[in-house]
Amino acid sequence: MPRQNVFDRVVGWTRANGLLLDALTALALAVLAAAFSAADTAGGGSSAGFLALAMCLPLAVRRRSPEVSGGLVALFGLVQLLAPSPSFGNVAVLVAIYSMAGYGRRWASLGGLALGLFGSVLCALRFFVTAGLATVVVGAFFIAFMVLASWALGSLRRASRQNELALLERARLLEVERENESRLAATAERQRIAREMHDVVAHSLSVIIAQADGGRYAAAADPRAAAQVLETIAGTGRQALSDMRGLLGVLRQGPGDELAPQPDARQIPDLVEQVRASGLDVVVRVHGQPRPLPPAIGLAAYRIVQESLTNVLKHAGPRAGAAVEVRWDPDALRLGVDDDGRGAAALVQAGPGGQGLVGMGERARLHGGAVTAGPRPGGGFSVRATLPYGS
Repeated sequence: MPRQNVFDRVVGWTRANGLLLDALTALALAVLAAAFSAADTAGGGSSAGFLALAMCLPLAVRRRSPEVSGGLVALFGLVQLLAPSPSFGNVAVLVAIYSMAGYGRRWASLGGLALGLFGSVLCALRFFVTAGLATVVVGAFFIAFMVLASWALGSLRRASRQNELALLERARLLEVERENESRLAATAERQRIAREMHDVVAHSLSVIIAQADGGRYAAAADPRAAAQVLETIAGTGRQALSDMRGLLGVLRQGPGDELAPQPDARQIPDLVEQVRASGLDVVVRVHGQPRPLPPAIGLAAYRIVQESLTNVLKHAGPRAGAAVEVRWDPDALRLGVDDDGRGAAALVQAGPGGQGLVGMGERARLHGGAVTAGPRPGGGFSVRATLPYGS
């Protein structure tokens, strides 16, 4: 914590101990007013000192209960008009007006101002009438000016307090908004990681399972084919492990962590070769001139094709074939994955809640594109995706 200067410490202490400070100030002012009034034998002596004490003591709660404090000061101030001469305790009236304007309700502020102006006229008529009309007018204007000045200072204090409260509320709302944004960002990141995990794990395991099933049947007849199947399984496993490490590396915090680049649309032919090595008859056709894509769009294109081929491996059935089409059109990258298998009905019955099709749609919509998927006429399943370049 940075060290505070003397002024900041004093201000902090006065705010934390306002009631104690008001009580000490009221007591000191009351003792001083009582001493001055008691010494003035022409003004009533001890009775005037008691009245001055009664006018000043209510200031101890001027900030906690400004209406009560101001009401008591006004009451004893009116009683004070019966004294032969004005008392030093009248200064409590100005403090009470300031307190009601700064800390009281609106009606108390205006009421204190009106009562103070009315009291200035009464005080001038009571104590200066023997000196002539001019003295009464000047005295009334002087007292009224003091009342207005006290009320204006109290109003400025009210405005300062309201501005301070508004700043504190704004800071609180900004803190809440920042926490909400952090929570939403964390949720979005978890969803993104879940999609990536699903794509990597589902695709790799589908290839491994298909290869393992084929190798089990081929082992007895052709051991060399079984060895080739094991090599494919090992390569797929190593690739999946590498992808998982790169994905989980995002969660690490610390200097020196180097992450492998994410796959993009230009690696779709390599993906097709990997799937073809697992035993699926799949071809790829590329139309147009490839162009550089933002990493997020390139990754989305790769994952959409990967998920589509994974669904073919899982649902298309045996002896199924697939075709992947990549079209680099002038306005957007268009992808198509078609199969002629018999497992499309199983994929449709899985409903819209599966991670695969839902994840593809979310990826495309995130970049202003769209994904359509459904059975093909005559059998099989078709996936179409559009990813605009401008997104």
